[in-house]
Parts: sequence; C-alpha cells; structure tokens
Amino acid sequence: MSIIGSIVITVMDTAMLNLALPTITRDLGISPATATWLPNAYLLAVVTTLLPAASLGEIFGFKRVFLVGMLVFSLGGIASALAPSFWLLLVCRVVQGVASAAVQSLTAGVVRYTYPAAQLGRAIGINATSVAISSATAPTLAAVILAVAPWPWLFAVVAPIGLACCVIGWKALPNTPRSGRSFDAPSAWLNVLAFGLLFLGIDMLLPRTGLALVLLGIAGLCCWLLVARQLTQPSPMLPLDLLRNRVIGLAVCASIFGFSAWSISYVALPFLLQGAGWTQVQTGLVMTPWPLALAFAAPLAGRLSDKVSTALLCAGGMGAFAIGLVLVSGLGSAAPMLLLGASLALCGAGFGFFQTPNNRTMLSAAPKARSGGAGGLQATARLLGHTNGTTIMALCFQLAGTGGPKLALAFGTAFALLAVGFSLSRRNLK
Repeated sequence: MSIIGSIVITVMDTAMLNLALPTITRDLGISPATATWLPNAYLLAVVTTLLPAASLGEIFGFKRVFLVGMLVFSLGGIASALAPSFWLLLVCRVVQGVASAAVQSLTAGVVRYTYPAAQLGRAIGINATSVAISSATAPTLAAVILAVAPWPWLFAVVAPIGLACCVIGWKALPNTPRSGRSFDAPSAWLNVLAFGLLFLGIDMLLPRTGLALVLLGIAGLCCWLLVARQLTQPSPMLPLDLLRNRVIGLAVCASIFGFSAWSISYVALPFLLQGAGWTQVQTGLVMTPWPLALAFAAPLAGRLSDKVSTALLCAGGMGAFAIGLVLVSGLGSAAPMLLLGASLALCGAGFGFFQTPNNRTMLSAAPKARSGGAGGLQATARLLGHTNGTTIMALCFQLAGTGGPKLALAFGTAFALLAVGFSLSRRNLK
C-alpha cells in the first residue's frame, strides 16, 4: 500500500496542478508564461536529481531514502498550500520535485526487495496500473476539488495520504543492504548541470535557438566530465556499468523511443480532434479508452512477463501501439467515435504490454545491489522520452502548421517501430 500510495500522489499531484494553472495565474497576478514554471521547475528538479537520489538509496538503504522522500514531498505539499507568493510556491515545488525524484528512482528497487523474483513482473504491472488510473482520474478529481475549494487544496490534499504511506512503509517495507561507499558530491553536481542544461536547452530550442545551443554545448561538456569521472568508479552514480549490459542498454533505448511515441501521440490527439471541431468533452470521452486499456493490460503483461520472453511481449505491444496510431491517422476525425475509441484502446493496451515487461527487463537484468541505479536509469529514460516527444510535437507545429498533429502521429508511429526493433534485438540475449 505504501508503494502504490506514493505512486498515486506523485502522479496525481502534477496532473492536478496543470488543470489549476489558469486559476493560479489569475489569483497570483502573474503571466501564463511565468505560471508554467510551476510544472517546469518541478520536472527539472526531478530530472536532475533522479540518479543522485538512486545513489543515495544504495548508500543509505532504499527504504530510508524512499520514506524520507515521501515525507518531504508530503510536507512540501502543505508548504505549497500555505505559500503566500508565487516565488515561495516555486521554491516549494522545487523541493517537492527533489523529494519526488527520491520516490520515483527508488520505487523499482523497493519493489524488487519487497516481492519474490517470480512475482516481479506482476508487481511492476500493478504499479503501471496505478500510474494509468491516477493519470486518468486526476483531472476529474482536480475539477471536483476546485468546485468546492480554492486551488491551494490541490497541494494540501496529498499530505495526509503521503504521511499515511510513510507510517505504513516504515512498518511494512523491508530493510535493504547498504553499499558502504561514500556519496560522490562532485558527480552529483555535474549530473544536475548536465541534465538541467540539457532539458533547458531542448525547451528553448525553438523560441531562443542561439541561447539553447549554448546551453546544450555546456551540457555536453558537463556530460563528458561526468562520464570521465564515472568511468573510474566501481558503482557509478551514472550507471555506466549497467549500460554495458546489452540487455539493459537495449531496453533503455526501447524505453526512450517508446515513451517518445506515447508522449507525442497523447499530446497530438487533442489538437487533431479539437482542430476538426470536436468539443473538449467529446475529445475526453474518445481518449478515455486509452488509459483504461493500459490499466487493464499492464498487470496482465506483468504476469505474462514472469513466464514469457519479455522481448516478444515488448515488441508485440509496441507493434500494436503503432497499428493503433496508423488506424487513428487513417480514419481521421470524421470517423465514428466508437471506432476511434477502439483504435485508441489498442494504443493503450499495446503500451501496457510494452511498458511492464520492458521495466521488468531493466530491473531484473541488473544485480540486486544495483537496483537503485536501475530504477534511476528507468525513470530517466522515461523522462527523456517524454521530453523528446513534446519537443518533436512543437517542431511539427513549426513545420506543418495545422497539419502538425498528423505529422506528429507519423513520428509517433516511427518511434514505436524503433522501440519494436530495439526490443527484438535483445530476444536471444541473456
């Protein structure tokens, strides 16, 4: 319950905030561009501290760092609700982002030490279902809360759940071995600079190309320095030792392209449908089968991944995802809602059959003592995919104007097929 609860509140927190941004903009007297820093700064804090948090988990124990992250995240929710100004709210969100990184990067390791190896796929499937259901219900829950209370309650509501997760987790979660090594602070700072400047550069690539290229260049230099330093470490913060394992390396590549396909398609679909005259309600209804199918498929894929080749499950899942996108693109917005909904359900089910076995592969192929590094790598690959997808989506609008959503779906299909290829490449590897 502690693991599932932590997943639910970290996923729902971000999704609920997005719905409240217009209200926050008005109440705090800030511009919409300024308001977007609330989710962006949170995401940046998560991305830059995932791998250092995973390293801390291996040093001090997964349970301890996971629960501290959950506690800080919960208290950060209360502080965010009470923040009297935008800038204090922004600081609270950054703190919550760092805490969320500890939770996200160590969830996989905690799961591996909590469940028997024979049930690992099933456990990962349950977690994926929790993510899907939380994502699907977050907008509705946020709307209900905003209908009866002001927006600060969106932050406060996570606190009691998070504190309950801490109490349950302290009693129920197993203690894990500690690596005994010291924390590599210089590598941590290089990691923050490398990933932080990379994501800022990608975000600014279209509106401020010159500055973006400078940031990307500095990020590349920091990454080079980080890799050079990490090559001398037996258990590096940047998990180069895990990436040398071809099974893990191919699964990471598949994850990046799989999440790129998911992100670009999920963002493009509302633009495609509403651009053709569909209402927000109609768009929401026709897209609902996607997360519902994912929630159904993920635990089933988890059970199968304990018995069947994960390479075949992943390839079949992303193949189904690609077919679903081709159907949506070919049918167009003039197709019956039921037919479009069925095509999107195929996308959701396909992604469920990809995500769970692929995550199981990354986790189970790593030594148990390096489960923290594997979890951090897993979360980083997911966020890289999301960022790549949203960036390509913006580029499609620049290149094709109103035809951007159709072009984006074509990119999504191509990314899905790349994920199929990387999955099949590890079919005969151990």
